[in-house]
Amino acid sequence: MKLAFSTLGVPGMSVTEVVRLAAGTGYQGVELRAHPEEPVHPGLTSAERAPVAEEFERGGVAVLAVAGYARVAAEGDDEPVAAELAGLVELARDLGAPYVRVFPGGGGRDPAEADATAARRLGAAAPHAADLGVRILLETHDSHRAGADVARVAGTVGHGSVGAVWDVMHTWLAGEEAPASHAVLAPHLGYVQVKDIASAEDTTPLPLGAGVLPLRTCLDALDPGAWVCWEYEKRWYPDAAELPGLLAGGRDYLLRLGAPKQ
Repeated sequence: MKLAFSTLGVPGMSVTEVVRLAAGTGYQGVELRAHPEEPVHPGLTSAERAPVAEEFERGGVAVLAVAGYARVAAEGDDEPVAAELAGLVELARDLGAPYVRVFPGGGGRDPAEADATAARRLGAAAPHAADLGVRILLETHDSHRAGADVARVAGTVGHGSVGAVWDVMHTWLAGEEAPASHAVLAPHLGYVQVKDIASAEDTTPLPLGAGVLPLRTCLDALDPGAWVCWEYEKRWYPDAAELPGLLAGGRDYLLRLGAPKQ
């Protein structure tokens, strides 16, 4: 099992500090939140991107994914979404990241129409992603919270450069058992996002193992060598504990859960 954390947990932290933090706490990778609030986002020029890639390479830390905010199932014209997807894919290519994370965003729409919109847009973006060596991963989130929802879209696209991110909180909130989530997502899976929370009503981030999410069951399903990313949502919960002090303990907890069973 290879471990990463999301910069959603360290809002505004510089690239140098992120690399140092990952290397110092035993994480092999980082999921970069690609938003204008953060140091890394699609608006960076080529000259600004190169030092970021070099910083990660020097530190021996992988950029696992560019976590974008494109909403591929949302209403509206395809062109702005296509441009956003292209920009995220190109950013991932420039940083050496294998994955781009996107959201569904189809809330309030007829589910069949939302599926069709997402599949059309992802299918159109897939050849460009393939040319650049990047996979676009649709996260289990919002309108497509269950693994079955995301697998339905990815299966319709049917392209190797379109896959899934399994956010274990959202599939749990959807009432989907972890083995069922894994079974439908496995053919499309890029990596897994883990976190912990107190309850369905209180999703304030907690240290891993301190909440109710079935993390052991989720990790039991994964292939050896799978990427697991801790997405600690500090940006949305400013009163939550600071992530840097939790990372080493979270790493040890995940490695215990993922250890081969005797």
